[in-house]
Amino acid sequence: MVARAPIGIFDSGVGGLTVAAVIKQALPSERLLYFGDAAHIPYGDRSLREVRAFSAAIVRALLAKGCKLIVIACNTASAAALRHVREAYPMVVFVGMEPAVKPAAERSRSHVVGVIATQATFQGELFESVLERFAQGTRVIERPCPGLVQAIEAGELDSPGTERMLRRWLEPMLAEGMDELVLACTHYPLVRPLIERICGLEVEVIDPAPAVARQVMRLLHERGLAASEGNGSFQSFTSGEPAQMVPVLRLLGLPDDGIARALWENGVLTLP
Repeated sequence: MVARAPIGIFDSGVGGLTVAAVIKQALPSERLLYFGDAAHIPYGDRSLREVRAFSAAIVRALLAKGCKLIVIACNTASAAALRHVREAYPMVVFVGMEPAVKPAAERSRSHVVGVIATQATFQGELFESVLERFAQGTRVIERPCPGLVQAIEAGELDSPGTERMLRRWLEPMLAEGMDELVLACTHYPLVRPLIERICGLEVEVIDPAPAVARQVMRLLHERGLAASEGNGSFQSFTSGEPAQMVPVLRLLGLPDDGIARALWENGVLTLP
């Protein structure tokens, strides 16, 4: 594997772009390949077995593109498939999303931490492991957010409907004394301004993307795979309509041209 090989990043849709944008900023010399699996969104409403199968096929497609490291920029896919793909490809470096319960528990003054995520993320063994390791002495309020990913994918980042949904979930958590809120879905940072408006200044909202970027940087340097010079690049792929990615790419300051359509056929993903 050579340092100029690309980094692969994938999610069920546009949410993982929030992670990709932070990685691009932290590692400007790297080549990034991003895949959003819009054909199967939302992952959070699917079984872990289904998400594991999708993730394994996406990993194979990214490896066919020569990726030196793969970021599973999706909490649901990380919960369903991270251990599986690490076992299947022991020579490949994977970075997944782990709910940021540890920093939330360490910083909480009230010892009440909120986590918003998809139902599938809460059902995965990864989340249970995080609670066992880091949430001792802290009350963790788990709140699934059905429909929020679909609203974000539809571009409703600050609509009255999205605000009503978020208030329905967040206001009871605030009433229970929450002072730290973990965003355990990579789509949710796209509505962070709305979340912060609802929660107010007394609640810290934690997005794990910067920690993921630091982990990617550390692993690349450890293995001598960091691109130390040259201009990086960013290529987007989607199994949905390319035009649907454009608003989020622009919002995050990512290149919005040349989005390629990827195809699923009999469970096999092909990236052009």
